[in-house]
Amino acid sequence: MLKSGLIFGIIAFVLVLGSATIISPLCAPCLGVILGLFAGYVAGEYDRPANVNECIRKGAISGVIAGGLGFLGGMIGSLINSAVLNPSNLNSIYQTLGLPNPNYNQATIWAYQLVGGLCIGLFNIVWMAVLGLAGGALWFQVIGKNRTGTMLPPQAPIPPAV
Repeated sequence: MLKSGLIFGIIAFVLVLGSATIISPLCAPCLGVILGLFAGYVAGEYDRPANVNECIRKGAISGVIAGGLGFLGGMIGSLINSAVLNPSNLNSIYQTLGLPNPNYNQATIWAYQLVGGLCIGLFNIVWMAVLGLAGGALWFQVIGKNRTGTMLPPQAPIPPAV
């Protein structure tokens, strides 16, 4: 679960950082759908838990780890986006889209970006945990329950009943 969480956490960090920097922190939950499912599924593949409860627990923990690293990427992306975006650029974007001019100042942009990044990041952690849980359950349904059990140690044959 730790290995899967870190692998998909690094992927989430890079993708969420890129999307939050270029577009907006609002893109993080869309990435969390796929990354959370994959993190839970791969956690089952790496750890090979014996029962469904253990499998979904490991999938959820893997999703939380991946979501936490994605949260860090989203917050860094929000900081970068806040520093780059200025009121004149925002006004030109609104005019291009034909929307009314909102008259934001730089402090308002910083506040919206950081609070939005925080709220979306926290939501994404929970979202990826739930989807990691689903990915772990999916692994158990597809592969885990079809595995052969552990071998019992050799025992003396049972004498026939007369």
